[in-house]
Formats: sequence, structure tokens, C-alpha cells
Amino acid sequence: MNETDIRKYAGLMQELGLTGLEITEDKNKVRLERTVSTAESQIVAVNTVSAPANPTTIENADYISIKSPIVGVFYAASAENAAPYVSLGDSVKKGQTLCLIEAMKLMNEITAEDDGVISEICVTNGQVVEFGTELFRIKR
Repeated sequence: MNETDIRKYAGLMQELGLTGLEITEDKNKVRLERTVSTAESQIVAVNTVSAPANPTTIENADYISIKSPIVGVFYAASAENAAPYVSLGDSVKKGQTLCLIEAMKLMNEITAEDDGVISEICVTNGQVVEFGTELFRIKR
């Protein structure tokens, strides 16, 4: 990501009144934070790191931990009155949609990385999640 892109995102933050923004492009992650003072706004690039290629990590040989690859709002279903994508005890197949995470008005599907059974849903519908927040635990 170059300086022009960062300046573009900084302008977008100021325009929308955001105090933080995290962007992942080409395995690079940039987090911008803006402190608001009464005199003026200041935008600072806080951290640039390589994002992991896969948000799923294996913490235990029997379980797969599905973690959020982005900052956003967790949705268990495609609509407010729709049934959730998965529930506790459901069998899931690799590639099956588990949830949606809304980031900047875009819906991002989070899918299962392997076959298994949903043993734990770690967040609630409508909850704001950070990068790396554990969403699900799937028993192999």
C-alpha cells in the first residue's frame, strides 16, 4: 500500500467521521486511527503488518478455531428474520457459509475451512468483532 492510498483512506475517515479504519490488501494490513481534538483532527498510521493468509488457526488437534479476518459486525443469518447459517451441533462441510461480517457496508461471507461439527459459537448476532476474534469452534 502506498502513501496515496493511505491519504485516500485518511480522507475517507475524516469525511465519514471515523476514528479507526483497518484495511487488508495483498496480505498487508494497515490500521489508521484518528484522534479528534477541538482544534483539529489528526490521522496517524498506527501499524502495518502482514496479515495471515488464513484466519483459521488450529489450537487443538480436535478443534478448529474460526477467527474473524476483518473488523466488522457479525451476523449469524442473511436477514433479520432468516434462520442462522449454522447452530450448535450442526455438521458443516468445507466451504459452507458460517456467518457474515459487515465491513464498510459490504457483506463478507466467512466459510468453514474443513468438515466438522459446530461445538461453540463464540459471538452474538450484531456484535462488533475485531480482527482475530474467535467466531466458532468446530470439532473435527
